[in-house]
Amino acid sequence: MDRERCLAGRQWQRTPRRSLFESLDKPALRPLPVERYEYGDWETHRVNIDYHVEFDHHWYSVPYHLIQQEVEVRATAATVEVFHRGVRVSGHARSHVPHAATTVNDHRPKAHQRHLEWTPSRLVDWAKTIGPATAELFDRIMASKRHPEQGYRSCLGILRLAKEYTGQRVEAAARRAIALHACSYQSIKSMLQCNLDSQAIEPAAEPRPPLDHPNIRGSEYFDTGEEPTV
Repeated sequence: MDRERCLAGRQWQRTPRRSLFESLDKPALRPLPVERYEYGDWETHRVNIDYHVEFDHHWYSVPYHLIQQEVEVRATAATVEVFHRGVRVSGHARSHVPHAATTVNDHRPKAHQRHLEWTPSRLVDWAKTIGPATAELFDRIMASKRHPEQGYRSCLGILRLAKEYTGQRVEAAARRAIALHACSYQSIKSMLQCNLDSQAIEPAAEPRPPLDHPNIRGSEYFDTGEEPTV
């Protein structure tokens, strides 16, 4: 038995390692991945009603039919991918711009895709059919956004409020919103729900005049460079 083991060992030593690799190891190998491994962070999120998910204070779009669905987000240094039930449904270049959105047009509902064909002037023209205050309100809403399109949804919501509450009430609410510097869809909606549009707009308080009293020294006194006397 020892002689047989010795002969087998010698035979193994005489077999080139390359031959052993070709005959034993190589057939069992699988091809290497096409892309190199890249570390990624995983988080679970629920898709918002606007078909976006948030990661690191930035929003990324997914197909709109996934609204309110739970998804997994994988983020690397360069990309953000979204998976639903193990299937990749969205991929974006990673952005580090806070409180902004990265949106793929095909992820939008068809009605929202048509919004891209609109222009700020077209929305303002629609607002003018309600009244000048509503038109100015639309101007202010879109001017407050980094991109005017980000204000389209608020403006369209106000147009729908005009059908529900009448254009006359929306125009009154718009005047009030402008006076109070509360130019937003939510402000207009709240005013209409609470019937604040029918209330008079209180004028801003006039600044109070400076006090005039012999014991009060004016600013000129402190410009003389003299030491005060007791």
